[in-house]
Amino acid sequence: MDETLGFADLLRLMDERSSAFRAAVAAAPSLDVRVPTCPEWTVSDLVRHLGEGRHRWAATVAAGPAGAPPEVSAPVVPEEREALLAWFAASTRELLDALREAGPDRGCWTWWGPSQSPQTTGAVARHQLQQVAVHTYDAQVAVGAPQPLPDAVALDGVDEFLTTCVATTFAWPHEPGVIDYHAVEGRSWRIWFSAGGARTARLPAPVAAGDPAVTRASARGTAHELVMFCYGRITMDSLRIDGDRRLFDQLIAWEPGA
Repeated sequence: MDETLGFADLLRLMDERSSAFRAAVAAAPSLDVRVPTCPEWTVSDLVRHLGEGRHRWAATVAAGPAGAPPEVSAPVVPEEREALLAWFAASTRELLDALREAGPDRGCWTWWGPSQSPQTTGAVARHQLQQVAVHTYDAQVAVGAPQPLPDAVALDGVDEFLTTCVATTFAWPHEPGVIDYHAVEGRSWRIWFSAGGARTARLPAPVAAGDPAVTRASARGTAHELVMFCYGRITMDSLRIDGDRRLFDQLIAWEPGA
């Protein structure tokens, strides 16, 4: 698992996580159960959000290269559980079919233009795997049966988040800094923050977490824990933090381009 996941693996894992998501929803005592990791949402809201996202991204992928997302009519979302799960399964197939038809290298609109991720269908597949993976965890938390992400998904998830959601050409509004992320599975990443923005790279080998000559701050945990921290599902206290914790506070509060 030293490289990013291939396109076929992304689609396979997206399908697998979608099945796990449906299983968690099916196990909920009610669709009105609250989702602790998404406090404003019920399980029903979570299914609607994720299913509508599959529908929109399928249309975006099918549209090909574009300067803006296509206009997409809002789907009719069932309210009864069995019909809702069937609708979600259909929206997942719609996205998977669009991705297979396009292949990994076709251009399409994405919201992450200033990042290090390409504006391609392969990058869409990669990000959408993480979306369904994290929301599967949300659904599992809601029914009291959380499971860690599969290692391959979690390791790719850290890399994908840092290159897509953190890396940017927007100026960092604080003093220059460096953050390292270390997964106990043996993979590490570094992010540089400066007036030129934020850029990230995978480190060839772990570096000393507390060495001030190397980094100003670092976080260490399992790949699953790092992904959940990136997406705000757990706090810094769940990880081993070394260096200046204020750098993480600044990163969490940062809204590039706002």
